[in-house]
Amino acid sequence: MTTPLDRDQLDPERFEFGLNSFGENATDGHRVMTDAETIRLLVQEAQLAEAVGLDVFSVGEHYREGHNDSATPVVLAAAAQATTTIGLGTSVTVLSTQDPVRLYQEFATVDALSNGRAQLVLGRASAIESFPLFGYDIAEYEDLFDEKLDLFMRLQREEAVTWSGRFRSPLTDQRLHPRMPEGGIPTWIGIGGSPDSVIRAARYGLPLMMAIIGGRPERFAGHAELYLRALQQFGQPEVPIGQHSIGMVADSDDDAIELYWNYWQPVIEQASVERGFYPPTPERYRLEVETGSLFVGSPETVARKIAFVARANHLSRFDLKYDLMNLPRAVRERSIRLLGEEVAPRVRELLAEDHDEWIPSGMAPARITADGKAVHA
Repeated sequence: MTTPLDRDQLDPERFEFGLNSFGENATDGHRVMTDAETIRLLVQEAQLAEAVGLDVFSVGEHYREGHNDSATPVVLAAAAQATTTIGLGTSVTVLSTQDPVRLYQEFATVDALSNGRAQLVLGRASAIESFPLFGYDIAEYEDLFDEKLDLFMRLQREEAVTWSGRFRSPLTDQRLHPRMPEGGIPTWIGIGGSPDSVIRAARYGLPLMMAIIGGRPERFAGHAELYLRALQQFGQPEVPIGQHSIGMVADSDDDAIELYWNYWQPVIEQASVERGFYPPTPERYRLEVETGSLFVGSPETVARKIAFVARANHLSRFDLKYDLMNLPRAVRERSIRLLGEEVAPRVRELLAEDHDEWIPSGMAPARITADGKAVHA
């Protein structure tokens, strides 16, 4: 096993690219597409993602107006029948308000339908609508996730499970059907910045997916290093680290920046009211595009930024959340095409080069040291 700070062995050819959707309604011309039309569009976008060479297509889990991802396994099952090679997963599954037994059965089914292409990102929830909807107490947020993760991983890793806990009926020598492959399916832990979540992922030996949606993304380098150290301390093999961020790829920087602002601003305005996000001023938007966590721009600009954070955060996977409320379907399609056809191969080229030569000027004054740390002047 490599030491935690000696992860510069990143293999550019194996670096993965994914798409994340929250099922947000698209527009077609000047018309907002219906919920049903948007769900069908997701399946078409999974097909397109596969056609342009992307590695994973993922759908989230939300319970609010304008989001159509509340029945994620059903969408993924449809995508499984419409594709043949691309991985199919979740950008987040709110395990705290799921039944681990039912979740196992649903994703064992998706895995069977897709011929072994299913995967999951499990999270505690940043949006909490599912707690009152399914009758859970938000005050038990942590305990729910811990108990359900323990049960879900035992169901994946053991042939028959005997178990008891606080939040569901006990199991006695329970063997579920349909069966997942031995050891289960790829299961990531999603984090938004909590060190406790980092340690939890390492304890189970599960890959880490860092959701970075504001501020300089390289500030998560410390979380990645903590994770790699914790894997060693728990005696776990080294497993992947991924990053989820939002953005859009267009033919030019000016086109991307001007267009995306029109759709990003109202979404962040609402989030600032509901969840205390920063106000979406034009100045903050520009800062997020130039040095923050918005991956918005031309293929070359987005590729350089991804390559930079891949080095800084020890990544082997990058997922772009490509949909945003009311973003035109043609813009979504173009972004997917450019990500697969131009950004992904360019990132792999950059990662194979001496990274001191191509750090994006917009990321200055940050630089990456030989041990992979981000340093600011």
